[in-house]
Amino acid sequence: MTSQPRSLDFHPLRADLYQELHSRPFQVLPSRARVTQIALQTTPAQRQSQFRHLQNLHRLLGEHWPEQEVSCYEQDFGPLRIRREVHMEFTTYTFTNLRDSDADPFAETGISLLPDGWLNELEGTVVGAFHVEVRPSSESARNELAFMRKHFEGMRLVGSSPQEGAARILGTFQLHSDHFGRFMVLNHSMSDSQLGRLVQRLMEIETYRLMSLLALPLAREITPALNDMDQQLVNITQSLADNETLDEQKILAELTNIASRIEAFRAHSTFRFSATRAYHRLVLTRLEELREDEVSGHLTLTEFMTRRLTPAVKTCEAVGERLEDLSRRVDRASDMMRTRVELAIQSQNQQLLSSMDRRSRIQLMMQHTVEGFSVVAISYYLIGLLKLALDTLREAGVAFNHSLVLGVAIPVVMVLVFIGIRMIHHRFIKMARRQ
Repeated sequence: MTSQPRSLDFHPLRADLYQELHSRPFQVLPSRARVTQIALQTTPAQRQSQFRHLQNLHRLLGEHWPEQEVSCYEQDFGPLRIRREVHMEFTTYTFTNLRDSDADPFAETGISLLPDGWLNELEGTVVGAFHVEVRPSSESARNELAFMRKHFEGMRLVGSSPQEGAARILGTFQLHSDHFGRFMVLNHSMSDSQLGRLVQRLMEIETYRLMSLLALPLAREITPALNDMDQQLVNITQSLADNETLDEQKILAELTNIASRIEAFRAHSTFRFSATRAYHRLVLTRLEELREDEVSGHLTLTEFMTRRLTPAVKTCEAVGERLEDLSRRVDRASDMMRTRVELAIQSQNQQLLSSMDRRSRIQLMMQHTVEGFSVVAISYYLIGLLKLALDTLREAGVAFNHSLVLGVAIPVVMVLVFIGIRMIHHRFIKMARRQ
């Protein structure tokens, strides 16, 4: 018997990582089914309310309700199958009517078996809502496009034969009179599992297509403002290139205003544009998985998406790139303006330093003049003190020539005072140079 590795340290998310690949299994569909999918943008509060509403549906149908919300929930209620998938920003509800009926296409839908009024109370903003009619193919159905077209209210059809002709898909990618989209899947040779995977891919293509296009109105809304800011930035940059006399403070205020508006647009649109790119990649991946063959006279789903969806996504990407480009250009223009202001400040500082240098020279010349007067003044006071000392000695009886001593002392004192002041002056100059 193999021993259990009880001593191994397992990651706490290991089980969840294994389960993640199996959290959204494909459905198994018979060749006669009616499927309706509704995709709703939801807030966290609306998502909780939706789960309580799902529990209430179980009560209405007399079934035990789930206690805990999961990312993908599926339950059969006789001929009615309900599937709820929670995504990052939206929730999808898939209602499958498995009742065997020979009614005309779209006469019954996936929501026909729901209790009255339950769907109207479902919270959230509906983005995608469409019916998928699944039925076995026949020679008459495949060859008589008029038979199919009348069930799409005369709208132009888009269709293909996926999986090397094992089925046929028809749709319009438009809203019909009931405000739902419509698709028809005619099964020729697919098993129930293959048919379920095909319908799942088709529903994901339509849902992700609609989610990817949510950014297009935003891109159109932003574009006029970007044009105005672009022209304003061109004028500012041209003025800088022409070396015109500008009001730097006013220009910097304009650049700051442009930068703040760009950041506001980026904060409002970055997530939406990133989500558009992600949804578009998912659409392209699902289209590749269909492996379509062309139906004579009709665009395939891949051709239709490439012609219509891809330009819309490219528009959103172009607006996002333009926002980033404008942000970089504003930064460069701001750097140039700051450089211009710094050069002006340096020029003003240079003029101020030159003025201070001239003042310092004048002060130095005045200081030299004052030094001359200070030598005389200090010498005058020192001679006065010396005269008092000589008078004291003479009164004390010391015999000397008072006038001669005083006369000789005057130039000596003045020379000594001058030398002392110069020594102090040179000492301060050396201290300043060391600093």
